[in-house]
Amino acid sequence: MSALSPRRPHISTDTLDLAHAKRYWTYATTLAGVYLSVGFLFYFAAKEKLIGAGSGTMPAPLRKEFTGSLLASVPGLNAAWTLLGAAEAAVVILLAISLLRGEFLPTREKPVLFAGLGLSMLAFGLMGLANDMVGDFTTSLTVFTYLGLTAVVMVLVRQMAPYRSPSWLSGFTRD
Repeated sequence: MSALSPRRPHISTDTLDLAHAKRYWTYATTLAGVYLSVGFLFYFAAKEKLIGAGSGTMPAPLRKEFTGSLLASVPGLNAAWTLLGAAEAAVVILLAISLLRGEFLPTREKPVLFAGLGLSMLAFGLMGLANDMVGDFTTSLTVFTYLGLTAVVMVLVRQMAPYRSPSWLSGFTRD
């Protein structure tokens, strides 16, 4: 067995006592928080960039800030805005695929969820790089914080079932 292989927790459905219910309630609410927070953060960001009245067009205040930067010439401000929106939409699509595959279940591995979280880190990295290019270090630091918190979320998910016993999350009790 590889060190990266998930540990298959023993899940007994014939005796679902309060301790088991607490473990799985904690697991479910934690994972729901991950899907909801990341999913809706990227959904609304992608929607703003790709759907609606100004779809595909960088807003004027941002356009003014990025004029003269490398992004203005390669790939162009509107293209960069649209590509960022496409990356954000891809995060949402990956999270939806993860849900459809049932990766939220404690016995299922979560490769598509990890792919979505990894892509969100790439999107944050691109946003931080763009803000660094124009000298907006405050926004860049904020985006870097989002990137770091996404890494923490990935570590948290990696510590949950099926990669680890579900009992650690709900009070460190023994199975």
